[in-house]
Amino acid sequence: MSLVRKNIQNITPYIAGKPIEETKRELGLKEVIKLASNENPLGPSPKALAAIRKNLSQINRYPDSNCFYLKKKVAKSLNVKPANVIFGNGSDELIDVIVKTFVEDDENIITADTTFLEYAIIAKVNNRQIFTAPLKYFKYDLEAIKKKINKKTKLIFIANPNNPTGTYLTAHEIRDFLKEVPENVILVLDEAYETFIDVNDFPDTLRQIGTYKNIILMKTFSKVFGMAGLRVGYAVAVEELVSAMEKVRQPFNVNLLAQVAAAATLDDKKFLKKSRQVVLQGKNYLYDSLKEMGLAYVPSVANFILIDVGKDGVSVFKEMLKYGVIVRDMKQYGLKNFIRVTIGTKKENERFIKVLKKVL
Repeated sequence: MSLVRKNIQNITPYIAGKPIEETKRELGLKEVIKLASNENPLGPSPKALAAIRKNLSQINRYPDSNCFYLKKKVAKSLNVKPANVIFGNGSDELIDVIVKTFVEDDENIITADTTFLEYAIIAKVNNRQIFTAPLKYFKYDLEAIKKKINKKTKLIFIANPNNPTGTYLTAHEIRDFLKEVPENVILVLDEAYETFIDVNDFPDTLRQIGTYKNIILMKTFSKVFGMAGLRVGYAVAVEELVSAMEKVRQPFNVNLLAQVAAAATLDDKKFLKKSRQVVLQGKNYLYDSLKEMGLAYVPSVANFILIDVGKDGVSVFKEMLKYGVIVRDMKQYGLKNFIRVTIGTKKENERFIKVLKKVL
């Protein structure tokens, strides 16, 4: 007789990108670059580091459970009320909070079959039924998702831009989709990568919150803000939804140093501009290099590129590791012949291409 809940026994846990130190230790390498987890290659903002140093002596105290100052600052930057914002220990915790807050035992969740893995994993951990719709040309197929909606559907998770494909849904597509989503179904739009957008038709979803009460937007400090190690995510929604989620989230879920660092980072416009430039320039270099190599890739509006390497992606990942380059194989996403590479610095991108040529 097992002591573990039945729904937990069959879950495949999330496999994170391989850490640099672990790779150095295992393979005896002195120099390793990580292009696997869509992190900011420039590191954190200098202003964030200064705020951390300034507040180090305060870590004997519990953090502000309500993230008062950070919430006020984020709300002002988005032109919403503080009551419209809730913070989490990364977006992962917020996904869990959303499922626990809104989905009854007999209700279901819909997402794509190739998207951020945590939507399905967290749904299964909470013993909620999840339905998936296949992508169409590596992009969310909203018509297929609409067909999955039934009387017991409560949540729809959409990553926009999508991870791991880097594709996006336009303002027109989201606007039309919202008109057909029932009022009792909550649409969660995960916009973790929207700060890298370089297109003109990306949806301004904040405006939709005033029109539709059943939208939750998720955003993060992990990507362009360079704070993945501190775990700060936040969601934006109408007060009624945020108030309900506040009952479910754990107190002190965002630590003291994370709060002050995130608040300081918002002031560093120069750092954010430079981070975007590095990604946009690096993306063009990688596109040109991949074309020269005759490799197919999915055009991306995020800070990563999905590449068809024409052979088993896991073997390519393992071979690249030997040269000290960490990428992400796509086996867990069901994309056997693909790898995903994070856009790094000029030096990192050049090394990636050099090693990829050797391995292939």
